[in-house]
Amino acid sequence: MCIRDRIKGVVQGIGFRPYIYLLARKGDLRGFVFNTEKGVTIEVEGAEENIDAFLSDLRSNPPALARISSFDVATIPPIGEKGFIIRESLGGEGPKVFIPPDLAICPECMQELLDPSDRRYRYPFINCTQCGPRLTIIRNVPYDRKHTSMDAFPMCELCEKEFHDPESRRFHAQPNACPVCGPNVWLADSNGNTIQSKDPIADAAGLIKQGVVLAIKGLGGFHLAADATQEEAVRTLRFRKAREGKPLAMMSGSLEKIGLYAEFSDEEAKLMQGALHPILLLKKRLPNPIAPSVAPDQRCFG
Repeated sequence: MCIRDRIKGVVQGIGFRPYIYLLARKGDLRGFVFNTEKGVTIEVEGAEENIDAFLSDLRSNPPALARISSFDVATIPPIGEKGFIIRESLGGEGPKVFIPPDLAICPECMQELLDPSDRRYRYPFINCTQCGPRLTIIRNVPYDRKHTSMDAFPMCELCEKEFHDPESRRFHAQPNACPVCGPNVWLADSNGNTIQSKDPIADAAGLIKQGVVLAIKGLGGFHLAADATQEEAVRTLRFRKAREGKPLAMMSGSLEKIGLYAEFSDEEAKLMQGALHPILLLKKRLPNPIAPSVAPDQRCFG
């Protein structure tokens, strides 16, 4: 038996093809999967009961970040595939696929990031199939590295090995990179001149603590950053942005720190620790250490 399944929705940039690859291998199925400009196409052949189990798993337990809008399953003649592979993406159908937003760092990458023995220790561009940049790096669909801003950074041998290893969580992770082959960071003054620094991120954090306003280049542009507990720094930021009263959003490193100045429910805590890390409006805790100019005349912090 052989079937073709055309799937639409948010099915690119979330590890969908590696998931299909492992699911097919587990079910002793042969065939292939590839991205198209409209979604993902799968062809599998094998025993009917194995294909039924494969489709059941796909519908009931897709990748956590997938948002499937439609399945289009058709029975087709088998062509005698010998194994299961991820084929090169197919273009030319017209862009219809949905690419997910950038995804907050996952627990596994966070563990590597803070592990001094890991080769990505404190590497700020760490990612895998479950986290990292998506929408802000893409130039075109299908979602492949050559269609993203990461095409300027050829993978090193170790990253390439991960990318092609079905047992790795970076199997077909398009933004995969490390300090050897990926983007790096540096510190510059307001005129763009490089400031010599052995640890640009630590030095940038130190400058913020001193009350300096920094422009931090992120995935989708620049974040203008200041210490939210320093009134003068926040006022300076407002003056430079010509933003007199509109509330400013804040970032904190833990729920414990947020709890010092805002109240939140268990559900809101889950949202703040989830893959999307949305900006939430949380009721101010009074008194709090936040500068009054962060959110003047507001009941909530963002």
